[in-house]
Amino acid sequence: MNSDYPTIRNKYWDMKKVNQKKEETSADAVEKVEVVHAQPKGTKIVYLSELLEERYPESFNRLISILKRHSVDYSLLKGTKDIWCRDYMPIQTESGKLVQFRYKPSYLKGKKEWEELRSDVREVCRLNGFEPVFSNINLDGGNVLLCSGRAIVSDRIFTENPEYTDKEKLVKELSDLLEAEVIIIPAQNGDMTGHADGMVRFVDRDTILGNNRSDEYKYWTNGIEKVLKEKSLKYIDIPFFYDYKDSKHPDHAIGVYVNYLAVGNLIVLPVFEVAGNKDAEAIAAFKQIFPDKIIETINYNDVALEGGVLNCTTWVYRINR
Repeated sequence: MNSDYPTIRNKYWDMKKVNQKKEETSADAVEKVEVVHAQPKGTKIVYLSELLEERYPESFNRLISILKRHSVDYSLLKGTKDIWCRDYMPIQTESGKLVQFRYKPSYLKGKKEWEELRSDVREVCRLNGFEPVFSNINLDGGNVLLCSGRAIVSDRIFTENPEYTDKEKLVKELSDLLEAEVIIIPAQNGDMTGHADGMVRFVDRDTILGNNRSDEYKYWTNGIEKVLKEKSLKYIDIPFFYDYKDSKHPDHAIGVYVNYLAVGNLIVLPVFEVAGNKDAEAIAAFKQIFPDKIIETINYNDVALEGGVLNCTTWVYRINR
């Protein structure tokens, strides 16, 4: 299998203590909340690296089939060096502005082959006709979640930008660029990327969904509970699992349902077909949380084995009208 950097997206679920208490999450356990699914208006295009079609044709074709079925426009990005386009493409604010952050993640440093897989963001933007505002802040797109004037970013932002000795200054600058209130959540210690999109997602500006807290490390649960209280956020627990084993892909993303694709009224949800009733529980939970949205499922395992799922491999661009 052709891979981009299969052993550096080190996920945390295979590092759990065997004596940690686990609770099964079912659809009945999903908290019922009143939500308003606000999205900026405009025609949306799903972009994917052209390498996705070349390296993972089965998953690519399954995804494109879903997009076509729901009349969602898509396009392929030229000039990329890996498939994880969410990370190196610009962030689009609610006003439509594109902000291109510096793309020099620490997890791609240390080996020549990793460094060579880092896409040149200026060249990718040029080749594909985008003209963003450039920022010197070092930040991956997978670590930015935007919704209705709020942005969630993990605290990995601080270690990735050591030149900012004043954390408040960094957050203020980031807030100005994103045109949003920045909410910092704790990263997982065992996750080398530290991306927010592997932990939580916005449902609306006051509600997030995320990996089931009963299966998380206590330090992370305590940290996220503090954020929820400070920001008056509701949290809906979503099933996930971490015990799938593959000797050739130890740092996979099998079991991470929160890394779905959301575009317009469509949610494309990964299903993994390897862990009993977890897929059914996740589908039921998403249907309950998003009753007015279309939920499509997809087996994306050949990509997930490499450490990312749907949000990682897609970039949604909005054409304001």
